[in-house]
Amino acid sequence: MARLLSMNENRPLTRRAFLGQAATLTALGVAAPHLVTAAQPAGQPAHSPNGRIHLGLIGCGGMGRANLGACASQPDVVVTGACDVWQSRRDAVVQQFKDTCKGYRDFRELLQQPDLDAVIIATPPHWHALIAIAACEAGKDIYLQKPMTLHLAESFAVRNAVRKHDRISQVGTQIHASENYRRVVELIRSGNLGPVGVVRTFNVLNQMPDGVGHSPATPIPAGLDWELWCGPAPLHPFNPILAHDAANHSSWLDYGGGWTPGMAPHIIDLPVWALDLGFPLKTSSAGGRYFLKDDGDAYDNHEVLWQYPNLTMTWMSSLTNSYGFDFEGDPKPERRLGIYFHGSNGTLAADYGTLKILPEGDKMKGLEAPPKSIPPSPGHEREWLECIKSRRQPSCNVSYHVRVDVPIVLSLLSLKLGRSIRFDPATERIVGDPEAARLAIPKYRAPWKFPKQYLNA
Repeated sequence: MARLLSMNENRPLTRRAFLGQAATLTALGVAAPHLVTAAQPAGQPAHSPNGRIHLGLIGCGGMGRANLGACASQPDVVVTGACDVWQSRRDAVVQQFKDTCKGYRDFRELLQQPDLDAVIIATPPHWHALIAIAACEAGKDIYLQKPMTLHLAESFAVRNAVRKHDRISQVGTQIHASENYRRVVELIRSGNLGPVGVVRTFNVLNQMPDGVGHSPATPIPAGLDWELWCGPAPLHPFNPILAHDAANHSSWLDYGGGWTPGMAPHIIDLPVWALDLGFPLKTSSAGGRYFLKDDGDAYDNHEVLWQYPNLTMTWMSSLTNSYGFDFEGDPKPERRLGIYFHGSNGTLAADYGTLKILPEGDKMKGLEAPPKSIPPSPGHEREWLECIKSRRQPSCNVSYHVRVDVPIVLSLLSLKLGRSIRFDPATERIVGDPEAARLAIPKYRAPWKFPKQYLNA
């Protein structure tokens, strides 16, 4: 029988966790114990007479509650669990679904529940890999908020865990479901632009001079398990700005990785999709924390160059200037983003809702826009729910999204090392740089351990 081998404990298990489940303890070559429970087999949900999907939420902040709301509004979903290390946040979700939902402080306890089909994982990013893998081991399908991971080894471990345990996965890049992205993909694939040799992507905003701000030393609020919040990342003194929401997580490297993993998953998703990009052969990254003076420690400017066969793609992130090229609009500072596809016949400029073609002379004269060929999305969360039932992977499953995630985490590693990183897509290995290969595998805070068994595809 398949078993859940979850991540290492930070503290003794609660009495409820032991008495509520038929769990046993085992050691799998590590000092700390693992939880063990039966995994749910693949197949359609069958926990209620009408086949409703029993859904849990791990991470009860704003984005998680938005994802949960989109799912809970569907007639074939019942919310049965809410997990957060902050009691007030999980209690709010439990109260919202009080007839069916139970609250949990520790995600491992929620994942042991046998009547749970799937979970939304909307924790801070430093938790994504461990919780996603534990959910797969427990036989739960996953909706994993972006960024998928923060480290190269995590990217492949999550993908391999989903494959090994035959789980349905969707990464929360909800812009993928938009109609505008579909039209861009159709136009790029039509060949009207000619060969595309360069793609430029960017996300900018101006947080000068104070960034996310400063907080005086603040005691840990009652009801918040701050040690479990930090989990496998370094144990940072409690900071209410850091803990506040997903946007603020991006200002700390250990917990959000900066604004590149915070926003690039939405933006480089479009060229990866339209051009069917694999993994980059070479990643070069530069930048740093130049001007911002806030409580965070992440870079305020980041420039990336990815080399693919016959294509280069660039990324620009700035927190000190918000100029948006052709997307500037009103000159007041605000967040702006965009993608440029530079082809031999013309340039296609796009953002979430804009598609503009700038021809090279008359090279596009007489070319007609391609017909609509990509069906509309039923909604990013709805697509996931339908796939849980059909057992077919949705459009942003982790095997697709790893091609979005790997360039991003390689850019962070390149920035950290101050040099380019070469990557072999065939072997999925860093080439010629033992230090980079070593640092690609995260070292978690004890007693948490990275699950190296998932590094082999």
